[in-house]
Amino acid sequence: MNHVEIAAHANELYGALRARRTVAPLTSRTPDITIDEAYRISLLLLEKRLSDGEKVVGKKIGCTSKAVQTMLGVHQPDFGYLTDRMAYETPAEMPISTALIQPRAEGEIAFVLKRDLRGPGITPSDVLAATDCVMACFEVVDSRIEGWKIKIEDTIADNASSGLFVLGSERVDPRRVDFVACGMVVEKNGEVVSTGAGAAALGSPLVCVAWLANALGAYGTSLMAGEVILSGSLVPLEPVAAGDVMRVLIGGIGCASVRFV
Repeated sequence: MNHVEIAAHANELYGALRARRTVAPLTSRTPDITIDEAYRISLLLLEKRLSDGEKVVGKKIGCTSKAVQTMLGVHQPDFGYLTDRMAYETPAEMPISTALIQPRAEGEIAFVLKRDLRGPGITPSDVLAATDCVMACFEVVDSRIEGWKIKIEDTIADNASSGLFVLGSERVDPRRVDFVACGMVVEKNGEVVSTGAGAAALGSPLVCVAWLANALGAYGTSLMAGEVILSGSLVPLEPVAAGDVMRVLIGGIGCASVRFV
């Protein structure tokens, strides 16, 4: 695709984001779109959001667990950007009925960095050394693609299907966490809907963040000190609607809760 075509897709996705509407999959209309072109669309979409006054506060990795990959039919990770208008703190009241289109919640471990990480060559040990703290998190993903009928290029272009996120209040030293064995329980309206463990996300959330640093490095971008990094879901995506209440508990890390309105 040329720059005009890439800009047209970015404009369309930006309009869908602001108007809370969906569009046909990009891959159904531009079947030869590449992953690199999809990331170029994502960056132009981000530029439009920044021009509206949003500020980047972190990054996210998506499609890390087999459960999520199978559910979406997307079989490799991707990344997107987090802005200040996406962020909430527990106990949150999240206005999905006026902010999102087709939301789904997923439990994750969020990392806050104290040092920059720039690939290539970043290892899980590097991630551990660069992390200030970790906390429980809900990412509430959304898609501007109708019916979640996405391929990897669709979700990449759409900022990795980002929506909003909620951070827990407990900030834990990462050296005290067993990132492979830590267990997660997700509750919806008082009932357990899913369970998982750190190993569900590429073997460890540390591996996920290292992958993200190296993937971003290929595009000349770093993970920056002070940023929030969402490391990928440990459980299947859960559709949510106004009136639902959810809580995620992670062994050794803490909990986060959200009420959707």
